[in-house]
Amino acid sequence: MTDHIKVDLCVIGGGSGGLSVAAGAVQMGASVVLVEGGKMGGDCLNYGCVPSKALIAAAKHAHAMTTGAPFGITPVDPEINFAAAKDHVRSVIAGIEPHDSVERFESLGVQVIQDWGKFTSPSELQAGGKTIQARRFVIATGSSPFVPPIPGLEDVPHYTNETIFDLRERPRHLIVVGGGPIGMEMAQAHRRLGCEVTVIEGATVLGKDDPELAAVALSAIRAEGVEIVENAAVEQVRKAGDDITVSTSDGREFTGSHILVAVGRKPNTGTLNLDAAGVETNRAGVIVDASLKTSNRKIYAIGDVAGGKQFTHLAGYHAGIVIRSALFGLPAKASDTNIPHATYTDPEIAQIGLTEAQAREEHGDALEVLRFQFAENDRARAEGVSAGLVKVMVVKGRPVGAGIVGPQAGEQISLWSLAISSKLKIGAVAGMVAPYPTLMEVSKRAGGQYYTPRLFENKWVKKVVGLVQKLP
Repeated sequence: MTDHIKVDLCVIGGGSGGLSVAAGAVQMGASVVLVEGGKMGGDCLNYGCVPSKALIAAAKHAHAMTTGAPFGITPVDPEINFAAAKDHVRSVIAGIEPHDSVERFESLGVQVIQDWGKFTSPSELQAGGKTIQARRFVIATGSSPFVPPIPGLEDVPHYTNETIFDLRERPRHLIVVGGGPIGMEMAQAHRRLGCEVTVIEGATVLGKDDPELAAVALSAIRAEGVEIVENAAVEQVRKAGDDITVSTSDGREFTGSHILVAVGRKPNTGTLNLDAAGVETNRAGVIVDASLKTSNRKIYAIGDVAGGKQFTHLAGYHAGIVIRSALFGLPAKASDTNIPHATYTDPEIAQIGLTEAQAREEHGDALEVLRFQFAENDRARAEGVSAGLVKVMVVKGRPVGAGIVGPQAGEQISLWSLAISSKLKIGAVAGMVAPYPTLMEVSKRAGGQYYTPRLFENKWVKKVVGLVQKLP
């Protein structure tokens, strides 16, 4: 006989968003069941953020050995043990796994069912031979790599972000299909680890980023030897011996030894039987309102599966919204205007709020764009990382967007995330005192650009100063 479980909250999916909801809810006194049929930690820990950044770190060490000449350090060709680099990736995952483990969540009081869940009614879910009846459900099943129906691809061994980190033999020539953040991060990392790399993109590489910022990063990546092909849709893939040949819409052919498909992601909804739950979906995922509720008001959806931006930190932010709503009955709405994102190429690219193009469309002539170059920062010059800039979109004295391309952009964007989410005026950033010499001074100086024409190019300011100086 099937066991019946009645709880306050059933969380479906043990990725970053689902784990945050489950941990927060149970520690606040709610009874919680967590259902996960795959690996605890989800995509971020096992196939995405964590392994990719670990591999990028290994690649950075290899690259440093070849670029020391300006500092008086003789460049050498590194001896790269590709399998050992993957061991580093695995060890980083292993170090984090206990925090996301079944054992930890059971110790918190969460009942964990390691199976795939399937709705049988608007208020019941089956998993692990049990029927779960919950006052609220949270769908946090994430997304998976989308593999397009390219002729021949199904007959050719290919990798996605879910399998590339298991590859222990260094590719001779990696062909990356897709020039988004995942594709470009992996392209540069593999190039630095000794692979020939070609990126093929059907539209514009890093096309969702501000073009001015993306151009700086792409120039650096090309200079390292990554071949980047844009506006060339892949039409066919075929394998002959040890070679894989990719044919594109413009009639060209590219040959390599391995192929990574990184063209986007699809929501994980297939096994949930959402029709039985009365939950509406579209191609992007589960349809939610601003409070993250689905068409079944007892069911929430968060993170990638909710059909919006696909970032781990967004899923964590969504978790907080759900906890306020489901546990405390408080009105809570999600907004993506205060959600930053970063691409961890070298240099990094980060963005919060509106890009310049979006801000011009929304605010017209009221927009002021502030810029400050890393080349004018003393710390950046000392570190030899002076390519890049901070760019801030300001309307009526308040930043509505900021973008950074340069060293540690992913770290530095947090300042602008705070400013925008807290609705601070640009003077708050311009007036802060940053330690010298630090890269953060670039953001401060960018904020100060708002006052340059108002103070140094204003004749009335000069007249007032002149009058004051005549006073005894």
